[in-house]
Amino acid sequence: MTRFRPCIDLHSGQVKQIVGGTLSADTSALQTNHISALPAAHFAELYKTHALSGGHVIMLGPGNEEAATDALSAWPGRLQVGGGISPANARMWIERGAEKVIVTSYLFPDARFSQERLNALLFDALGGDRSKLVIDLSCRRQGGTWVVAMNKWQTLTDMEVNGETIKSLEDFCSEFLIHAADNEGLQRGIDEELVERLGQWCSKPVTYAGGGKSIEDLEKVKTLSAGRVDLTIGSALDIFGGEAVKFNDCVDWNTRQGV
Repeated sequence: MTRFRPCIDLHSGQVKQIVGGTLSADTSALQTNHISALPAAHFAELYKTHALSGGHVIMLGPGNEEAATDALSAWPGRLQVGGGISPANARMWIERGAEKVIVTSYLFPDARFSQERLNALLFDALGGDRSKLVIDLSCRRQGGTWVVAMNKWQTLTDMEVNGETIKSLEDFCSEFLIHAADNEGLQRGIDEELVERLGQWCSKPVTYAGGGKSIEDLEKVKTLSAGRVDLTIGSALDIFGGEAVKFNDCVDWNTRQGV
């Protein structure tokens, strides 16, 4: 059943809401919707209070490890962490309290998918425990398709997001996270076609993020995906400076869904 999934996006050690398509090495191009005065641990404690498990902590670039660690410590075993995950640090993040690690860029050396790298992460670093791994297939539209984007969503890879791709990866993870990077942070609505397709393609849990602008989007995602896709709302949320969606309404939504 579709549920609201919370997030903590970290940039330079602060909780921020960013227009996803502007993330790059050129910091002058960065467009930020909100910079919170509150630390990451505050939001983790808030999610704990309302039993909002399965949220993701995303480290957007360097300088975020301390904030991410503080968030995980505030609610051990209930938050996922992503950003720079590789076999060298995956186990460390689990030991620091992450329920699961989220991986994207490591799987795409030179922007080409590597099954060898996925095997190394799952079998060597995580001991074959797929319940600890989330594969992030965040993507950008290319005509009538969606292509996985890495490197802060700036580099397109050789992998399309489609039914065949999803099926080939499901045996190696416990769920998927998919940001629609072209919609991220714009509050202009979700990518309805992508949400509908994800509901058709995925037999494992999948969370969609990007463009959520109203509490009605939760009902829309539920309808489009037949309840198979969860939704993260970021910039529109009042706890992140937004005006369109109240955090408490999202909590109430989950309660009504029995999740």
